[in-house]
Amino acid sequence: MPSKKLDFKTGQYVVYPTQGVGKLVRVEEQTVSGQKIKMLVIDFERNHMTLRVPVERAEISGLRPLTSIKKMDEAIASAKGKAGAKRMIWARRAAQYEENINSGDPMKLAEVVRDLQRRNATDTMTFSARQLYLRALERMAQEFAVLHKIDIDAASEKIEDILGVPKEIDLNAVDIDDDDDDEDEEE
Repeated sequence: MPSKKLDFKTGQYVVYPTQGVGKLVRVEEQTVSGQKIKMLVIDFERNHMTLRVPVERAEISGLRPLTSIKKMDEAIASAKGKAGAKRMIWARRAAQYEENINSGDPMKLAEVVRDLQRRNATDTMTFSARQLYLRALERMAQEFAVLHKIDIDAASEKIEDILGVPKEIDLNAVDIDDDDDDEDEEE
């Protein structure tokens, strides 16, 4: 399978699947085990983190440029749809949500936001569900914010407005017992 050449430029915003949106600050050469390796240096300001990715491993690591505004809008529109079926136990669904969040794919992030927001629209979220929801929303908001040149908090609000998340629902409320058993009840 031919590999497409990823062409990144210094100053460009990129998405690293497990970290979200970062800015490519420079390309540097490092010597590792006697070999010179070109590294992409990516700054994740919000996480106070710098990541170095070998240029040769950029594609396989999942590093990608920002999505288009059109594709982001499609992802958000898909999040307006019906929540996926709850056929798995919570532990398996949580693992699937985690995998979707770490994929960095806006469509998969939208699925997580949709499923968790829709299922919990009338109930209090468990702590673990709330954490997953907020992580997925933040990852979407990071990319949305850069695309629309707004801050991340405004992007989160805008996404929730588009999705119709009622203001009276307190997504920060926590189910005291944090028992995930209430996640498995049929709707």
